[in-house]
Amino acid sequence: MSYDAEKMKKLVCFRQKLEKKVEELEFELKELQDMLEAVTSILLEKGFKRAEVAKPEAETELPPPREEALSELSEHENVIPLKTVAGELLAILYVNEGSLQVLPAEDKSFNVNTPPFTSFLVDRVLAKMQEKDNELAKTGQVAPERVFSYNIIREGDIIREVTIENVDEERLRELKSSIRWTLEKMYEKMKGSS
Repeated sequence: MSYDAEKMKKLVCFRQKLEKKVEELEFELKELQDMLEAVTSILLEKGFKRAEVAKPEAETELPPPREEALSELSEHENVIPLKTVAGELLAILYVNEGSLQVLPAEDKSFNVNTPPFTSFLVDRVLAKMQEKDNELAKTGQVAPERVFSYNIIREGDIIREVTIENVDEERLRELKSSIRWTLEKMYEKMKGSS
């Protein structure tokens, strides 16, 4: 009996050591998460960008956006994190002199085929803005080189970047809202299927 009691005593001691180690690791993990969040926040404030995604072969130089858009957006050049209601990072939106660059969060793989990306964001928001500017260009109200345009850079079906040119202040607000809503809906579908 004393052999079993000794064995039990050692197991209890071992269990206590394991519990202590788990507590230490949980504390260390929490500290690391806090540090990571702080570093990410500083990087976002300083306008850090991920390494550039390979540009399409036929890259064309786009003319500068409308003058009024330039003056409005130059005051508001910034980095906007797009997050879910729960605070999960979806993408980073870079606003710079009448253009937008949307980079999905590195831990997200948004597929172009996941609704509502094409049906809503591309067809009902981006394409409509482009069509409106094309009509204005036909009547001479907008110079052809100042027409709203967008480019979706993909790796297979995965969205790597969305670039949007010739954006004014009003469209910036609409785009920010539409992109965030679209990505949040896509993220919900991604979570539901995994």
